[in-house]
Amino acid sequence: MSQSLTNLLKFIVFIGLGFGILYLVYRNQQDAYAADCALRGVAAGECSLLDKVLRDFAGANFGWLGMTLLAFCVSNLSRALRWNMLLRTFGKRPRLINAFLTINLGYLANLGFPRLGEIARPAAMARYEKMKLEKVIGTVVVDRMVDVICLLTLSGLTLLLAGDRIMNWLVENASLGDRFAGLEWLLITLVVLGTAGLALAWFQRRRIGATRLGDRLIGVIRGFVDGLRTIAAVEKPWLFVLHSINIWLMYFLMTVFVFQAYGPTAGLGAEAALTTFVSGGWGIVIPSPGGMGSYHFLAQSALGLYGVAGEDGFAWANISFFSINIGCNVLIGLIALLFLPRINRNYEPT
Repeated sequence: MSQSLTNLLKFIVFIGLGFGILYLVYRNQQDAYAADCALRGVAAGECSLLDKVLRDFAGANFGWLGMTLLAFCVSNLSRALRWNMLLRTFGKRPRLINAFLTINLGYLANLGFPRLGEIARPAAMARYEKMKLEKVIGTVVVDRMVDVICLLTLSGLTLLLAGDRIMNWLVENASLGDRFAGLEWLLITLVVLGTAGLALAWFQRRRIGATRLGDRLIGVIRGFVDGLRTIAAVEKPWLFVLHSINIWLMYFLMTVFVFQAYGPTAGLGAEAALTTFVSGGWGIVIPSPGGMGSYHFLAQSALGLYGVAGEDGFAWANISFFSINIGCNVLIGLIALLFLPRINRNYEPT
């Protein structure tokens, strides 16, 4: 099978996954919305969830949505500055505008094909800054490793702050309560077994490393550690950490701003914003175009923990998702696609 055909099939699978999840979420919420309409005596013909989402979007506060897009741009500016710090460890001084625009070009590529941006971004940067592609890719890997650490840290904070609410919600829902009865003991058992497994793997590391799978696993772990060590080579490590904090602070504020833009979520607090933000973040990690479908499902589920009706949670997820993807990723991505060749026509990297 040719590489182009393989890529086409992957594209079809991933975009189908995204649309499939989005459709299932919509269908489930349409059924629930129809049942609610029936209780309120609203005719079925006047009870379309799609119409409600469009009305909610049109009625959203565009001032708050503008703040959301501004926060997204600020996060990308910090990401560009942080990326340049890694690239400078190779003795180069890339232009900030190139870093900023190639990052946005990567986001645009991700909408077309999941994770394509992780290739398009370093490829464009390597081309315009005349750097070796493999080195630039290495910095993107480090960039993503730091993001994973940040998301895991925030996930732990979310469980610490909202763990009781999550467990109470599971218990209150009878079917889920039965399904997750004794979950705490299961988690404790998994932690104990996981710790024992890691200890055994450590003592048997030489034997495990002698196998092909073990050798590859050790290689991945070493690559991860080596990648993180490159952070120590940047000129100002504290500034690298500061930019990392700012990136994720802006992401969190984006959720807060979209909360304020939409009536049913305007009264929710910081804990709800954090839970929704982290849940949606994991939805974006799932390989569908821009997190389509998976983001909607997880963000809507998180909002349900705080009393937001399913159809309102679905509408909020659409407002958030399409505001960012259309307002920023598509618009700025197209600007990057148009202007990168022009601003680098006579540029000589230093």
